[in-house]
Amino acid sequence: MSHVENLFDAHGLELAPGVRMKPLFGEGAMLNLLEFDAGAVVGAHSHPHEQLGLLLEGELALTIDGVEHRLRRGDGYQIPGEVEHAAYAVGGPCRVLDVFQPVREDYRERMAGT
Repeated sequence: MSHVENLFDAHGLELAPGVRMKPLFGEGAMLNLLEFDAGAVVGAHSHPHEQLGLLLEGELALTIDGVEHRLRRGDGYQIPGEVEHAAYAVGGPCRVLDVFQPVREDYRERMAGT
């Protein structure tokens, strides 16, 4: 079954203080719009899912496997599964669109609880 949704207007869930996630789930992959308040942080973590992302607005400091990258609008990234990474908004709010493969079932469960 297909699904169309405006993620900018979607109801989000707090992923970390000052960071809202707005996922769209498919069968084998998913999108996740992240909205960071200025200075908001997603701490270091890893997961088995491959992650690709695109910075839509603002500036993001993204640390992948100990190396920090400063991302600006239009910058994309790829993170293999099980690689530690962290991020924080630099100088103001930002928006990031992530793609996960396979689906983050932990996110689906969190959204089902709202």
